[in-house]
Amino acid sequence: MKVLVTGGMGYIGSHTCVQMLEAGIEPIIVDNLFNAKEAVLGRIEALTGKAPLFYHGDIRDEAFLDSVFSAHDIAAVIHFAGLKAVGESVSKPLEYYDNNVNGSLVLARCMEKAGVKSIVFSSSATVYGDPASVPITESFPTGATTNPYGRSKYMVEQCLSDLFVAQSDWSITLLRYFNPVGAHPSGTMGEDPQGIPNNLMPFIAQVAVGRREKLSIFGDDYSTHDGTGVRDYIHVMDLADGHIAALNAVGSKAGLHIYNLGTGTGSSVLDMVEAFSAACGTSLPYEICPRRAGDIAQCWAATEKAERELGWKATRNVAEMSADTWKWQSNNPNGYTSV
Repeated sequence: MKVLVTGGMGYIGSHTCVQMLEAGIEPIIVDNLFNAKEAVLGRIEALTGKAPLFYHGDIRDEAFLDSVFSAHDIAAVIHFAGLKAVGESVSKPLEYYDNNVNGSLVLARCMEKAGVKSIVFSSSATVYGDPASVPITESFPTGATTNPYGRSKYMVEQCLSDLFVAQSDWSITLLRYFNPVGAHPSGTMGEDPQGIPNNLMPFIAQVAVGRREKLSIFGDDYSTHDGTGVRDYIHVMDLADGHIAALNAVGSKAGLHIYNLGTGTGSSVLDMVEAFSAACGTSLPYEICPRRAGDIAQCWAATEKAERELGWKATRNVAEMSADTWKWQSNNPNGYTSV
C-alpha cells in the first residue's frame, strides 16, 4: 500500500515513516524542508534498509501536489505538514493560517481530484483548550483554543468534518496528540528543532548536552502535585505506531473517526527534569520563571477509545522517553547537522 505522508521529514513524520516501512507500507514523502533536514532520508534508509520516495515541495502548491498524486497509486494520506510553535503563531498568525489551514484545503482538493478519500490528520489536544476536568475524552467540547496554532488545528478539523458531511464516503481520522517526546531507540533519529526549542524535552536535552545554560520552568504555583504544569507525554514511537493502527483499523472505513493519542498519565515539568537527570547522569540546572499566558495547569488523555477501536495503547514510560532522547541528543549534539 502506498501512502502519501505530508511533512514526512519532520519529527513525528519521520518516525512514522520508519514504522510504516517496517510494517510493509510504502510512504511517499512530501516536505518543503522548512523545519526538517534532508539528512533524515539517510537515517530512515539506514534503519529500514529502504529509501522512501521523497518529493521536495510545498502542500500549498496545487500543481505540484497534483503531479505527485498522478505519478502514484496512492491509497491514503497521513497529513503531518504544518507549523507548530505556539509562541510563534501568536506573532505570525497569518503564516500559520496560510500554511496549516490553506495547505490542508489544497491537499484535500488534490485528494478529491485524485479520488483518494482516506486521510489521517495530525491534530492536537490543544483543540480542547483548558479542559474543565481530566482525563480528557474525545467527547469533550473543542474550539476554546488559546492561540493561533491551536485554532489552525481546530479549523482544519472543522473543514474535514464538513467535508465528511458533504461526502460521506470519505474516511477521515483526526488524531489528537498530547505531548510527543522521545526518539528512535537507535539514537540515530530524534527531534531537531530549528532555533530555540519551543517544547520542554528538546530544551532539557540541549541543556544536558551543553548547548543551553539552564532550563526555564514557567510557573511553580499551579494546582498540581509540585506546582509545575502537568502534561501527558507520549513516546514518538508509540505515536508513530498509533498512526499505523489508525490506518489499518479505520483507514478504509467511511466515517469521521476521532481519537486521543496519549498515555493516560500526567507528568509534571519537574517530574520530567528528574527523569532526564537520571537518564543523563547529572542534575540539570533550571530557574523558575513567571507563568506563560495561555498555559494550563494540567492535561492528560483518556485513552480507552483508541485502545478499544484501534487496538493501540502506548507502552513506553517516562524513563524510556528520557533515555531515548538522551541517546539521540548525546550522539547528535547538533541534531542532523552533526558529523
